[in-house]
Amino acid sequence: QLAGAVLVEIRTDQGLTGYGLGGGGTAACHVIEQHLRDLLVGADARKIEQLWEQMFASSSFYGRRGLAVMAISGIDLALWDLAGKAAGKPVWQLLGGKVRESVPAYYTGTAMERAYELGFRAFKVGLFEGPADRGNREKLIAQLKDARAVIGRESKLMIDCLCRWDVEYTVEFAVRAVEAELDLYFIEEPLYPDDVLGYARLRRELKSRGLTTRIACGEHEFTRYGFAELERMEAADIFQPDLTWGGGLSEGRKIATAAEKKGIPVMPHRGGSVFGIHLVMSHSNCPMAESFGTGEPGNEMMEAMTAPFAKGEYRAPERAGLGMELSAGLLKRHVPGLG
Repeated sequence: QLAGAVLVEIRTDQGLTGYGLGGGGTAACHVIEQHLRDLLVGADARKIEQLWEQMFASSSFYGRRGLAVMAISGIDLALWDLAGKAAGKPVWQLLGGKVRESVPAYYTGTAMERAYELGFRAFKVGLFEGPADRGNREKLIAQLKDARAVIGRESKLMIDCLCRWDVEYTVEFAVRAVEAELDLYFIEEPLYPDDVLGYARLRRELKSRGLTTRIACGEHEFTRYGFAELERMEAADIFQPDLTWGGGLSEGRKIATAAEKKGIPVMPHRGGSVFGIHLVMSHSNCPMAESFGTGEPGNEMMEAMTAPFAKGEYRAPERAGLGMELSAGLLKRHVPGLG
């Protein structure tokens, strides 16, 4: 269910073990084992941000975005897990404490009726057909009308386009969605991640038509430097960094703080995981958390990585570190070679 995910394990000479989730599959494992590992063995695990800067600088000539940063993300999260365990505190406490007791969750998936029963009141629908056949627009509108019928008028409705649209089609669709009274809260990733100029033009086009539909992106962006460019170009209304891909918790904090100064809310991809929830719960600029397996068929590994959930909201884990309980048996069943 998490294609390409890698689980990073770091052990200290004090007998503590930290775990972090990264991306990039076996290629990321190669980067960790053949490069980044040499910067970590013998280092002080408490110097998380220093280690991040060293890893990023040493890999920047071949990996300022993508694979290398995905590998660094898993390491960074494992270091934060270690820091919490060493202090005997959940990571959110190390980040300054909770700013809320729980956070509204938005559901991403296909079992919308089940999600509504679980208490979700915000829902994201995947619309993964491209604009090659512009005649498909009414079919997609009908799909969203069906979703509205399930979730009611009081719930938030969003869409994810998986980077398959263009500016013109997105504007056309946003206009038609208003005509259909769908009240879309945001449109996520309609364009390719690197089309920053396109995102900026899209937002201008929507505003020129008096539309208030928000544009969300950033799931496939990397580090504070990438988000600074989105911010500079006024390319998005909502940022969605993935902490397991885009630089870890260390970068997530910087991204959320910089965005707050510009009035851009941050809703991390996989925010309902233990890897995202500590930022969400400790930062005032994170108003919602995306579901992480909740309401969907899953497995015990994914369940161990999901934040506590009840009545449509996620809560902060209370266990020390990131809050995972990964037994040797669980690791052996799902992550061969670990544990």
